[in-house]
Amino acid sequence: MSHITQVFRPNYKALIAYLTVGYPDIATTEKAAITLAGSGVDIIELGIPFSDPLADGATIQKASHQALEQGITPEVCLEVARKLHQKITTPLVFMTYYNPVLNFGLEAFCRSCVEAGASGLIIPDLPPEEGEELEVATQKHHLDLIYLLAPTSTEERIATVAKRSRGFIYLVSLTGVTGARQNLPAELEDFVRRVRQKASQPLCVGFGVSSPEQARRIARIADGVIVGSHLIRLIEEDATLSSLRNFTLSLREALDG
Repeated sequence: MSHITQVFRPNYKALIAYLTVGYPDIATTEKAAITLAGSGVDIIELGIPFSDPLADGATIQKASHQALEQGITPEVCLEVARKLHQKITTPLVFMTYYNPVLNFGLEAFCRSCVEAGASGLIIPDLPPEEGEELEVATQKHHLDLIYLLAPTSTEERIATVAKRSRGFIYLVSLTGVTGARQNLPAELEDFVRRVRQKASQPLCVGFGVSSPEQARRIARIADGVIVGSHLIRLIEEDATLSSLRNFTLSLREALDG
């Protein structure tokens, strides 16, 4: 059983948080991760910035762009993970795009991830039909490769991801890019139900989550909630990270309730 799988206990809802490594700087990334770990977050996604983040909205695009301008590379992100792994026990998952992984070398990247203390990998632009080589490398190094599904996914795609995703399945709540939204789609329950019919893995919903009320709704139907853009905004607005801590605690309370 992987560190990620251990998070999903019976009658417990996981809280997963995303940070762009190096935004607004490395010191803040490390402080934010420690804050999240101490505020009820179960898994932390560390975003490796990429110049063409096609799945991300304006907030994370901006964060990635600034991080790249400051010289944040995959090597730097691995070092950040290594430091965090020594300070917190919360499982770490890298989220990035396929190009940086390919340039690094699939085998070398997976090995480096594990050495840095990471437990999983999310690649939004890697469809399972093209993921076999990376699957082999991740399985060799006991790293969970987590696939994504969208509301537009066909029954065939759902079946394929249900067969091959490890750790959990990332359900994109809506068609479009990441970013906090006032409302989640009315069809979300039907989407989760469709996937649940085929998948035995935990199902976690992300994209657009920005309030405890939304988290509570997701908790009724899924196994975990993923929050990203709203956390980035809170870090921007309050350098003390008090707002980040308070908001995360409110999400944890909503999920536990």
